[in-house]
Formats: sequence, structure tokens, C-alpha cells
Amino acid sequence: MIRPLHSAAALLIMAAAPAFGADAPGSIGSKIPPPVTGEQVYRQICQSCHMADGKGGTGAATIPSLANNSRLKYAAYPLTIVAKGKGAMPWHSDVLKPAQIAAVVGYVRTHFGNEYQEPVTEAEAAKLAGTPPVERH
Repeated sequence: MIRPLHSAAALLIMAAAPAFGADAPGSIGSKIPPPVTGEQVYRQICQSCHMADGKGGTGAATIPSLANNSRLKYAAYPLTIVAKGKGAMPWHSDVLKPAQIAAVVGYVRTHFGNEYQEPVTEAEAAKLAGTPPVERH
């Protein structure tokens, strides 16, 4: 008879557990604000593959270096790659607005040893972004 009583007590404790300190969001919330500046976009989206120093890496895949990269000289190339993807690089026009794409491309073109100072505009990004490519199986 003692056994059913213990089981009932265990069920009561487990049922009450959420009220007594189960995981809950902190007081500051758990949503990360959307990135606005090129640096913010880079840190939140690009850095995980291209690394903090922009030098890319190798392992399961080869991630191109953005540091000292002559392919960034003309803004149309990186704008197209960020918006539409290429190879293992996914397109980001479905998650980034043209202003964010322009900001991150401008950031990369002026950092990591790159000195391409020509501004990148939201209009250029919007023109090149178009719609994401359709996956074909």
C-alpha cells in the first residue's frame, strides 16, 4: 500500500514542477534584435562560416576567405552571392532585406584587409536580390 502513495506523491511533485522553477525565459527576453549594421549582420549570420577574422576555413567544407579578397572589388559580385548563393553558400534574400545585404557587403568590402570604399546601396542590393532560386531535385 505504501507504493501507490509514493507514486501519487511523485506525480504531484512532477505536475507541480513547472510552477517551481522549470525553464522560463529570462527577464530580458530571449529574442535577439534583428541585425541592422553590416557588422551586426556579419556577426549574426556570416561569421559562423567565414569566421570572426573573415578568413574562412576548411573541414567538412571549404569556406572561402573574405579577407584580402580581390573578388570583392566590384560590389555586384558579393551582392549576388549573398542574395542568391553559390555552391555551398546559401542565398540570404529570403532572410535579409536589401538594406541588410547592402550593409553587410559594404562592411566586408571595407574590413578584413579589403579597401573597397565605394558605397553599396540598398537599391543595388534590391535589384540583384530578386527572388531566391528554385531548388531542383
